[in-house]
Amino acid sequence: MTALDASGLGKRYRQRWALSDCTLQIPEGRVAGLVGPNGAGKTTLLHLAVGLLAPSAGTITVLGGEPASGPAQLAKVGFVAQDTPVYAGLSVADHLRLGAHLNPGWDAGYAQRRIDRLDLDPAQRAGKLSGGQRAQLALTLAIAKRPQLLILDEPVASLDPLARREFLQDLMEAVAEQGASVILSSHLVADLERVCDYLIVLAASRVQIADDVDALLASHHRLIGGRRDPASLPGDQEVVQASHTDRQSTMIVRTSQPVLDPAWTVEQLSLEDLVLAYMSQAANGHRSTRPTLEAQR
Repeated sequence: MTALDASGLGKRYRQRWALSDCTLQIPEGRVAGLVGPNGAGKTTLLHLAVGLLAPSAGTITVLGGEPASGPAQLAKVGFVAQDTPVYAGLSVADHLRLGAHLNPGWDAGYAQRRIDRLDLDPAQRAGKLSGGQRAQLALTLAIAKRPQLLILDEPVASLDPLARREFLQDLMEAVAEQGASVILSSHLVADLERVCDYLIVLAASRVQIADDVDALLASHHRLIGGRRDPASLPGDQEVVQASHTDRQSTMIVRTSQPVLDPAWTVEQLSLEDLVLAYMSQAANGHRSTRPTLEAQR
């Protein structure tokens, strides 16, 4: 079973497609990072996955079932939305009681231990908590329902670096303890690099690439050498990005084979390098081919 399986998935608002032709399989047991520019469709994809939106085209299943199709399906998924929503007028203790009332698999002991460890005052209204504390409360509510899949939409975007680190550490501890799958959307590639073992790049409303992080880093290289037309590279080297000066070419290529041409200096990419290359490719209207030398001048 996959955590998420989408085929030709699309969502349209009037004449604009917020997500288009999304075909994607995220294996169970992975911590998948979802990254892309603003307006790429990340939130739309996650809202389709939790059943807040209905598809305009294609299909999506989550843990083998239709999103939000009934109580059993809802119980499988924990969701923390972009603004880590909590009820400002309710206390921390009120939130835990509400969680217990709404979720048949609620782990009251875990929720209370976590609130105690975070030193959250049970009587404190959520509206008076700091941004980091509200995010941690929202995460507690999502995890204490004991979901098989956690879906988190930019949960740390508004937090300071220390609060982000604490949130991600707590997330990984919970995942290790419960064995849940995770889909985590973020603009912060450094955060994804720290916690994710699977990567999806979404840009221009389409999936640009999706695979195991280690496999992606092993198959992408930066080539630096004398100026050369990308079309002259071997057929097994897919040009993702190319730039040129009068004398030098720099290309990011994807290949399953070693790059043996001695004319190239071969460098490994960071995860951020890889993400930016695919986002740039999408912004330029390409999806993996060989840009001509003239087009890159």
